[in-house]
This record gives sequence, structure tokens and C-alpha cells, in this order.
Amino acid sequence: MPRLNNLGRWPIALLLLALPCIGIELVLQGADHGLWGTQRWRTLAYQNGAFWPGLLAGWRPNYAAQPVTMFATYAFLHGGLLHLAVNMITLFSLGGATIAQVGQRRFLALYTVSVLLGGVFFALLSHSGFRPMVGASGALFGLAGALIAWNVIHTLGSRPGIWLGAASILWPVGILVVLNVLMYVGTDGTVAWETHLGGFVGGAGLALILRPEPPETGP
Repeated sequence: MPRLNNLGRWPIALLLLALPCIGIELVLQGADHGLWGTQRWRTLAYQNGAFWPGLLAGWRPNYAAQPVTMFATYAFLHGGLLHLAVNMITLFSLGGATIAQVGQRRFLALYTVSVLLGGVFFALLSHSGFRPMVGASGALFGLAGALIAWNVIHTLGSRPGIWLGAASILWPVGILVVLNVLMYVGTDGTVAWETHLGGFVGGAGLALILRPEPPETGP
């Protein structure tokens, strides 16, 4: 299987994920501001691509495959430029760190599993079928989960003692919990913490299988 390389300084895997997100939001921004199309474009994009839990509870879909495709398409839509910018900056930061550990193909596997599990957890735990969910943050929490899992494995492998081992888990997880609480309060409960949790579980779980590649050593 051919290896994924870089395009200039950027890994192709990151560009394959980021460019559709950026392109879609820019098109919708133009429509929102009357540069092209109509202001209904964003509504239509959400109606057809966002994650709607109600579609799993008897709602009529706009097209036959929507209850399945929404488990992936929601991650390419965002709620505005700020939402997009925060997620893309985080993607290149965490994505670059993940690729450095396991390469681009396994990074894409981690990202995909985190997106899917984010949707599953939102479907199971969300109590608002009328509120759509969009954004790549579930996948980003999956990348964070993978990086934390690898750090824990490395720390425990060096036999640090129980307290340092526990700290390697509780400290980063605690930061993520506090971050979610602050975002939840700051946005009046509109943050999809369920998706963040699902992505984190998916990324951390798969990271136990996709171990980092050992660094190459010289002769």
C-alpha cells in the first residue's frame, strides 16, 4: 500500500481533513453574507449533513442513507468561523503530534474511529433530538485521548510508581473535564460533551492497539 507523504510542509492526511471543512464553511459564510447563493444554504447543509439524533428515533430522513452518513458528515460542518478556526488549529496541533507517533494512515484510522464513536455517544446520551450536532471536536478529543494513552503506557512502562502513573492519567484527563465544563457553561449548554466523550474513548481505546512506532536508531 503506497505511503501518504507531505505536500510541502503539510501532511496530506491533515489536508484531506482540513480543506473540506474550510471550504464548506467559507462557502456557507459567503452565502450567509449574500456573496452567492442564499442564506438558506447553511440551513440546508445542517439539515442534510448535521447529526440529528431524531433520525434514529423515527424521523423521516431527507435521503435514505442520511441516518448512516450523518455519523461522518457532521464532522465536516461547523457553526461559524470561530468554531472552525479553533478546531482547525487544534487539528494541526494534535494531528501533527499523532502523525509523528504512528504515521498518516493510522492517524486517519484514529480520526475516523473517534468521529464515529463521537456520533454514537451523542446518539446514546443526548436528550435533545431537535438540536443538531456539528464539528470536528469529537475527533480532536479522540486524538487527545490517543496521545494521553500513549503517554500513560510510556510512563507505566518506565515503572514510575503508582502516584506518578496515576498523575499521568488524572492530570490531562482532569484538564479535559474542566475544559468541557467551562465550554458547557460558557455556551449555555450547547457544547456536545457527549461527542467529546465518545471521541476520547474511541481514540484512547484504539491507541492501545496502534502503538507508536519505535524511533529509528543509527548503526
